[in-house]
Amino acid sequence: MELSEPVQSGLQRLADPGCFSPRAYDALLQAAFRSLLGDQAALDHPDLEHIDPAVLKYCHAAAATCIVEAGKHRAERAALSTCLEDCKFDRERIEQFCTEYQKNKDSLEILLGSVGRCPLHITDVSWRLEYQIKTNQLHKNYHPAYLMTLNVESSDSRSHPDLNFSCSMEQLQDLVGKLKDAAKSLERTTQL
Repeated sequence: MELSEPVQSGLQRLADPGCFSPRAYDALLQAAFRSLLGDQAALDHPDLEHIDPAVLKYCHAAAATCIVEAGKHRAERAALSTCLEDCKFDRERIEQFCTEYQKNKDSLEILLGSVGRCPLHITDVSWRLEYQIKTNQLHKNYHPAYLMTLNVESSDSRSHPDLNFSCSMEQLQDLVGKLKDAAKSLERTTQL
C-alpha cells in the first residue's frame, strides 16, 4: 500500500503523542471513519479543540486517505500495521487504528464498490432557447442563452440525474466543434 508524501507526513503528525493525545487521536480516528461512511464527522469534538484547525484538517485528510487506500487494496491487518509503523505510529495507536478498520472494513468495501468504474453515457440531449430581456435590476440585457439537458445512463443500471447547464451561443458552438473533433478522431482511430 503506497501513500503519498503529504499523506505520510499527516499520519506522522497524527502519530505524535505531543500533538494528539490518546483521546484526541481516538476522536480524530472516529471522525475520519464517520466522514467516509456517510455519518457526520465531528471535528469540533472537545478533545480536538486545542489543536490548530489547519493541522486537524491535514491529519483528518491523511487518516481518511489511508483508510480509503487500505479499503481499495483490501489491506490485511499486517499490511496496514506495516504502513502505520513506517509513519512512526506506536503499537497502541496501530492496534486502535487496525481495530477500527476491521470493524468498518465491510461497510467501507461496499461504499468503495458502489462508486462505479464506468463513465456515464449520454442517451439524449434536449435544449431550450432562453432570451433574457431585462435583469432583476431592470437593466436591458438582450442575451440569448441555451438551456441544455443531457440525459445520461451508466452500465451499472443505477439511475443518475440529468445534467443541466446553460451556455451562450459561442459556448455552444465551441462545444459542438469539440464534439465534432472528438468524433473525427474516434473515426480515424477505428479506421486504423
